[in-house]
Amino acid sequence: MGEFLDFPTLIVIVVAIVVLLRLRSVLGTRTGNERPPSVRYESISRTRPDDDNVVQMPRRTTQDDAEAERAQRKLEAEIEKFALGRPEVEAGLRAIAEADAGFSPKQFIEGAKSAYEMIVTAYAAGDRKTLRMLLDKDVYDSFDAAIAEREAAGHATEFTFVGLSNIAFAEAELEKRNAVVTLRIDAEVVSITRDREGEIIEGTPGQVVAIADEWTFLRNTKSRDPNWKLVATNDLE
Repeated sequence: MGEFLDFPTLIVIVVAIVVLLRLRSVLGTRTGNERPPSVRYESISRTRPDDDNVVQMPRRTTQDDAEAERAQRKLEAEIEKFALGRPEVEAGLRAIAEADAGFSPKQFIEGAKSAYEMIVTAYAAGDRKTLRMLLDKDVYDSFDAAIAEREAAGHATEFTFVGLSNIAFAEAELEKRNAVVTLRIDAEVVSITRDREGEIIEGTPGQVVAIADEWTFLRNTKSRDPNWKLVATNDLE
């Protein structure tokens, strides 16, 4: 019995009792009437609104409002300019802009210029890889079939893109979540086609030819992909 109550053991027991009593005084005991955690947290959030742990939502400043107003005025000016006085086109462009915050008529036209040159050049060269990236499947299939027919006949096209004389919105509308834009495109090119023997069967070397098309582009405004796809073409000649 004395071995268990030696002096060092007694000290350890006393220290343990003191620690337990202090923990009890700090943590308290459960009485069965405690509020659930969610209620206590609500109380804390109400009584300490300035706590450092509370994340404050950013507030719009006067400068933010001014920038937003300038951006809206710029967009409205673009819509009015590129609609060319046609109310139905203006309404369509505005609807697309409301559904897609990143839409700009000016930027769209600039992008369409580049896309047009890339597509007609890739078609002439039989560059299927580039066409597949830029065309809707149905349009790609028709382009691919025309290229295959040309290759089977042993024909080769020599093509030079000279430039665009005109590009403008013909139609614009929002079909549910899809933005659909049709452009009237007038271009100037030099194009000749040779047969297997290298003889010219179409076109004149160095002669600039005017061509006119209507191209329709589509983009899902809810998609993360910012790219538009060519979904239809119409030769106006």
